[in-house]
Amino acid sequence: MSQISLGALLAEAADRLTAISETPRLDAEILLAAALERSRAYVLAWPERVADQAQMTRFSDWLERRLTGEPVAYLLGRREFWSLELLVTPDTLIPRPETELLVELALARLPMKRATAVADLGTGSGAIALALAIERPLAKIVATDRSPAALAVARRNAEQLGISTVEFRIGDWCAPLTGERFELIAANPPYVAMSDPYWQTGDLRFEPPDALLAEQEGLAALRTLIAQAPDYLLPGGWLFLEHGYDQGQAVLALLWQRGFVEVADHCDAAGVSRCAGGRWLADDC
Repeated sequence: MSQISLGALLAEAADRLTAISETPRLDAEILLAAALERSRAYVLAWPERVADQAQMTRFSDWLERRLTGEPVAYLLGRREFWSLELLVTPDTLIPRPETELLVELALARLPMKRATAVADLGTGSGAIALALAIERPLAKIVATDRSPAALAVARRNAEQLGISTVEFRIGDWCAPLTGERFELIAANPPYVAMSDPYWQTGDLRFEPPDALLAEQEGLAALRTLIAQAPDYLLPGGWLFLEHGYDQGQAVLALLWQRGFVEVADHCDAAGVSRCAGGRWLADDC
């Protein structure tokens, strides 16, 4: 088995992964590159080369686990987000490309040349807070999560990236923000309905249910955030929330009802309704 070429290994692995992955070839390339401790470019450039026994054993183990549905990010313990390599564990959601829209919306409203206060609620691995910190080094960012294990991962990511402008606090949503006001609050809360069978498929089966599932047809956490956020926003401050593909209109209605203005929904790169937000003008709105 150790004499099989890298090209043949990739072809065989991708074929086997077709049954469980939407990106079988990519999964195979990532896992083989990691097993070789090389880049994907190396694997693609040298298809005739062979792996040694230790590399083969590592790749075979990861492949078999992936075939049971275990996410690549958890197998390798890392995931790229906003060009940052982040540590991830089963205590955190796996950062996804579509969540980068939340970062883009925030950056468009945050000043570059002065200090500003930002909160990232339910930070998980710290992906959103750390991406904002990289792009807005003058910002003071508070990242909250109710999971001590998730916060430990987020802190490790901040240390690994050399970011010291994010303060991590334990607590549920806005609870750790008492007495403070922010120019922008962002959150990617749980929004999958508990009755939705989707969360029992694919990678989602391995991710923390508390970070995925919400009552009230997936709107419970979104309702809570929209209700609480004005008490922690400066006049003119923004709230941006990721939501499910079919929840945009419901979230917009909740924002309007709470008194937000300039309310809008935004689509991700795939054209899917993904993030809603609005501006809070006054405490008596």
